[in-house]
Amino acid sequence: MSRPAILGGDAVLAHGRPYAERADIDTPWHDRLALGLHATLVEPLRQRLSSDEQRMMRAIAEATHRHDPILQAETDEQLRHRLPGLRARLRRQGFDLPLVGECFSLIREAAGRTLGLRHHDTQLMAGWALLQGHLAEMATGEGKTFAGTLAAATMALSGSPVHVITVNDYLAERDAAKMTPLYRFLGLEVGVVVQGMARPARRQAYACAITYCTNKELAFDYLRDRVATQKRASRMHLALQRLGGDARDEPDLVLRGLHFAIVDEADSVFIDEARTPLILSVSRDAARESADAEAALALASQLVQGQDYSVNLMERRVRLTPAGCDKLADFAEERGGVWTSVRGREELIHQALSAQCLYARDHHYVVTDGKVQIVDESTGRVMPDRSWERGLHQLIEVKEGVDPTARRETLARVTYQRLFRRYLRLSGMTGTGTEVAREIASVYRLKVVKVPLHKPSVRQHLPHEVHADLEGKWQRVADITADLALRQGRPVLIGTRSVKASEDISRILTERGIAHALINAKQDQTEAEVIARAGEMGRVTVATNMAGRGTDIQLGPGVAERGGLHVILTEFHDSRRVDRQLFGRSARQGDPGSCQAVVSLQDELFEVGAPTLSARLRRRMAMGRPLPPWLFQAVKAHVQWTAERRHAQMRMHNLKQDQRLNQMLAFSGSSE
Repeated sequence: MSRPAILGGDAVLAHGRPYAERADIDTPWHDRLALGLHATLVEPLRQRLSSDEQRMMRAIAEATHRHDPILQAETDEQLRHRLPGLRARLRRQGFDLPLVGECFSLIREAAGRTLGLRHHDTQLMAGWALLQGHLAEMATGEGKTFAGTLAAATMALSGSPVHVITVNDYLAERDAAKMTPLYRFLGLEVGVVVQGMARPARRQAYACAITYCTNKELAFDYLRDRVATQKRASRMHLALQRLGGDARDEPDLVLRGLHFAIVDEADSVFIDEARTPLILSVSRDAARESADAEAALALASQLVQGQDYSVNLMERRVRLTPAGCDKLADFAEERGGVWTSVRGREELIHQALSAQCLYARDHHYVVTDGKVQIVDESTGRVMPDRSWERGLHQLIEVKEGVDPTARRETLARVTYQRLFRRYLRLSGMTGTGTEVAREIASVYRLKVVKVPLHKPSVRQHLPHEVHADLEGKWQRVADITADLALRQGRPVLIGTRSVKASEDISRILTERGIAHALINAKQDQTEAEVIARAGEMGRVTVATNMAGRGTDIQLGPGVAERGGLHVILTEFHDSRRVDRQLFGRSARQGDPGSCQAVVSLQDELFEVGAPTLSARLRRRMAMGRPLPPWLFQAVKAHVQWTAERRHAQMRMHNLKQDQRLNQMLAFSGSSE
C-alpha cells in the first residue's frame, strides 16, 4: 500500500505546493448537509442499534493481547530487532487490524519498560480510532495523551511524519518529554516546537519522526512557508532552482508536509479557536494611528448609547445611528487622514465604541508589564503574541493608557478549518466532542467515536444552586468551601469564567480566612505546580477555565476516603462542553468525587442571553418566591443553545470569507 493510500484513501494531493498536503476543495452545500444530518441523526442511531463499532474496537484489544505473551518474554534487543520488519510490513500492508494489533502490543510492551505504564484496553481502542482518522472522545482523566502514542508511533513507524498538536507550549513540552523514552526505544526521534524558537531549530524539530507543537505555532509556520514560497512554491520550481545552482534563493521552509496530525483537546482547537482566522502580519508606523485612536476614543466617550449608537451584546456588535453619523461628520470636518473617508472614519469609531463597550479588562484581556494581552475565554490562558485586527488592539491599548504597539499589515491568513483539512490524514482526541459532532463531521469530515470508560464513573452531581445576585453567589460558594475544606478536609476546585470573577471569590475567601491558591491568566506560569497540588487534603484552588484543559489532578493520601475532589462551577459558559470539562476534573478513573454549579442570574450568560427574563426572575426571587428547577434549566438550555448557534455561525462565516479571499487572490497567482 502506498504512503498516500496509508494516509488517506481519498486524499487528493494539492498541486503547486512545495510539500505534501491535501488539495483544498470546498465541499458542496449538499454534501455538507448530508454529513451534518448523518452526524446528527444517523450516526447516534447507528451506534445505539448496531454493535459493529464496539466489536471492531474490542477486536483491536484482542489482536493486541494475542501477541503479549511472546513479546513479554523477549529482551529489549529482541524487541528492537522486530522493528525493521514491522516497518516494512506497515508500508506494504497498511493498517490491517492484525498487523496493528502486533504493533500496538510492541508499543505497549515498550511503554511498560520505559515509562512504567501499559496501555489499557480502552486506550487501545482510542489508538485504533485515531489511526483510522476519527475523533476519539474519551472522558476526562482516561489518558488521552498516552493513548495517542499508539497511533503516533504506528504511523511514524510506517514512515510518515506525525504532528501531535496541543493547545499550549507547556503541554507540548510536557508531553514530548514524558513520551520521548518510549519513542526512542522504538527508534523514533521526537521534536518540540514552542514559541520563540528560531527557524533552524523549528526545521530540525519538524524533521523528526514525531513533532509535538501547538496549533498556533503550526499555523504560523505554515503561513510563513507559504509567504516564503510565494509565486515559486511548486516542487518543480524548487527542483529547477537546485539544478541551476541557485540554492541560496531556495525558500526557507520549516515544514516537510501535512501528513498525519493528532490534535489533542480537538474540540478546543477545531471549534473554540476556529472563530478567529490566523493572520501573519508585519508592523506599520504607529505614530499617526496613535493620534487617531486617541481622537476616536475621545469622540466615543461623548456619544450617548441609545441615541448616537446601539450595542448588541449577544452579537457583540455596535452600530451608529443617523444622529451618531452626523456627530462623527462634524467631528471629522477639520481633520485629515482617515477622517476624510466616510467608510474609514465610521470603521474607526465602530472599533473605538467596541473597545469601550464590548471589551472589559480582566475578562477579555489583562494588562501586564505595560502590555495588553488577550485572554482566551475558553481556556482562561493569556495569548501573549495575539492581537485584535483592524486597529482594535491599539484602541484598547490607548484606552488602558499603555504605549500602543504598531498596527499590523496582513501578509497571509488562513482559518483552522482550512488548515487542518489539508492534512492527508487527520485525527483528534477530546473529552467533549458529542455536542459538536455535527459540525466536526461537516467541516473536518471526522467521525466522533465514543470510547468506553476504563472504570465506571462514581461522580456525584449535586443539584444546581441559583442566586439572584453575584454577592449571594460568592457568599454561598465560600460557605460550601469552608464546610468541605475546613471541616471535612476535602479538596475543592472553584472554577470561574473570567479573571475578575476569580479575584472576586479570592477576596471573599481571604476575608473568611480560607487559605487558597489562585491561578488565572495573570499567574499561568505557575499552573502546573498549582494544579498538581489541587487534590491534596483540604486544599482550595480557584482557577479560570484553564483548569479544565490538559491538566491532571491526582488525589492526595486520605482524600478518597473523605469523598474525593469537589468541583464548584460558579458561572455557566456559552458552551456546554466547557462546563462538562470542568466537572470532569473530579472523580477520574473511578475515584470518588462530586461537582455542583452555584450560579447567579447576574452572570454574563443570562445578562447577555436573556436580559429581560433574567431581570424578571431576579425580582421573583427578591420577593421570596423560589425558582423552580425546571424553569431555570429551560432558561439555561435556551441561552446556551443560542450562544452555541451564534458561535457556529461565526465560524462558518470566517470559513466562507477565507474561501472567498483565497479565490480572489488566486487570480493574482497567490493565495492565503
